[in-house]
Amino acid sequence: MGRSYFPLFVDLLDQPVLVVGGGEVAARKIRLLLKAGAQPRVVALELNEELAGWVGDGRALHLAKQFQADQLRGCRLAIAATDDAQLNRAVACAAEAAGVMCNVVDDAKASRFITPSIVERAPITVAISSAGAAPVLARRLRERIESLLPAGYGRIAEFMERHRDRAKRLPVPARRRLWEDFLDGPGPERLLANDEVAAVFELESLLRGAAARGEVYLVGAGPGDPDLLTFRALRLMQQCDVVLYDALIAPPILDLVRRDAERIYVGKRRANHTLPQEEINAELVRLARAGKRVLRLKGGDPFVFGRGGEEIEELAAAGVPFQVVPGISAANGCAAYAGIPLTHRDYAQSCVFVTGHRRKDGHLDLHWSSLAQRGQTVVIYMGRTALADLCAELVRHGLPPDWPAALVEQGTTQAQQVLSGTLQTLPDIVASRDDIGGASLVIVGEVVRLRERLKWFGGS
Repeated sequence: MGRSYFPLFVDLLDQPVLVVGGGEVAARKIRLLLKAGAQPRVVALELNEELAGWVGDGRALHLAKQFQADQLRGCRLAIAATDDAQLNRAVACAAEAAGVMCNVVDDAKASRFITPSIVERAPITVAISSAGAAPVLARRLRERIESLLPAGYGRIAEFMERHRDRAKRLPVPARRRLWEDFLDGPGPERLLANDEVAAVFELESLLRGAAARGEVYLVGAGPGDPDLLTFRALRLMQQCDVVLYDALIAPPILDLVRRDAERIYVGKRRANHTLPQEEINAELVRLARAGKRVLRLKGGDPFVFGRGGEEIEELAAAGVPFQVVPGISAANGCAAYAGIPLTHRDYAQSCVFVTGHRRKDGHLDLHWSSLAQRGQTVVIYMGRTALADLCAELVRHGLPPDWPAALVEQGTTQAQQVLSGTLQTLPDIVASRDDIGGASLVIVGEVVRLRERLKWFGGS
């Protein structure tokens, strides 16, 4: 059993702290001390460039070149941060005798206190310590927490502090419920979006006794690989009450949604619309008005052939709070994982996104003359079923039959397949395969030639 430590946070504003050492290790400690408003006193034979700068601008004091015990007089803390273990131990012994708590870097046994790994979202600070037993593990935990706490999380604490007096007028149980309802509602997300006016509105509604309002999160889940989710997407997936998800959402991504959240499948596949778009829009409004935190999870990016604009237009008209979290689009993700750059100085100076979805009459209504251009890449969403017609029209409007083209199926996932050919050969290549039936993307342009040199991701 290792040593047990009492955790605490220390107010060091304008307080002197002795730091023995002038290298990078000492500089890391002094950075934290300066953030806390301390007055570092440095003892070192030489100072690195960063430390010298702090001394030069008066933020730190270069007290002496050699350590002496009387330098500890008046100091709140001491830190020994040299590469001389004997000197570090001498500093610790002198500090102990003087009644000054000392930290010896990378030597927990010689230290009276240790410094934790921290996640800072001022005024919120999260400290993680392994009691010196496994500092690398503590750093890994810090990295995990960093990904879960938005950079602006401190704004929520500052907001609550500014409005604390208003809440204090309520009895303690009611005050606690007020803040719980506020934190569970749209208010914090409004603050993270720098919309304090909306956050005040949410708080005032709760103070008037109104029920907590719901909110809709329109989140892009990317093309399939869970590692491509944004930090914000993952956070909202973890805090939602209900999720409406599409057919293109990969199971590993859906597994990351809060486990006790209600799941509603609203996916659409060609000629099989599980729920009409109008009903999806109405369901989002209904759930939010019932006080739910609603996650609308979409494959790729909500605003790239995802009908996200239609959904938030309905939410805005109904006065429902919402936020949009962009995702890596299928075009960006699938092209990158296929080793096909969408633009390249030598081959493509522009990129065009279009949909290959047919109209009800079966007609493909695209601006063929603008698509059939050299020097650009054309990315066709939902183009597999109409592939033969798409390729034929591009040739008919000016591109040569041997113009490079590729189809990427289930891009960015372990099941990814990439079929390369030309406008003339690709339709037959795809038709000859009976294992191509998943979500796919067609890429047309000379950049496809680069695939053989640039492919890096596994799969065919």
